[in-house]
Amino acid sequence: MAASFKVGDNAVYPGHGVGKVTAIETKEIFGKKHEFYTIQILENGMKIMIPKDNVDSVGLRPIISKDEANKVIEILKETNVKIDNQTWNRRYREYMEKIKTGSVYEIAEVLRDLFLLKVEKELSFGERKMLDTARGLLLKELSLAKTREELSAEDEVRQIFGL
Repeated sequence: MAASFKVGDNAVYPGHGVGKVTAIETKEIFGKKHEFYTIQILENGMKIMIPKDNVDSVGLRPIISKDEANKVIEILKETNVKIDNQTWNRRYREYMEKIKTGSVYEIAEVLRDLFLLKVEKELSFGERKMLDTARGLLLKELSLAKTREELSAEDEVRQIFGL
């Protein structure tokens, strides 16, 4: 069942991050009426129109709950993980796929893995960019789900986000 949003709601659009629903419009296309959500991405102001019928297929979803935010923080704090030692471009493709899913947990894993990898060795330009992307996508959503004080209270999280 597709998530439903009202004007003013925050929503997460995979790969682009958190946006605000600014309008719900009806447009006629080839003689058929379609309803669209107009979403403005908070990070860069970009406007996206998403047909209501396609909400599930594009992965548009509500902001995570406080409990889900706590799970994300647990993922970020986990340091006993095996980082894949494959070539950076294979790792990059794998991480890109995870980010595209829009799953906050997958993005948290990418961020954690890249952050841990950065401690061991120099990241490639692509990996540094991806680290920044994952950090930006997660921080916006986490800061809407929890207060900045709650996030700063976690040492690991403070380090990762530079809070």
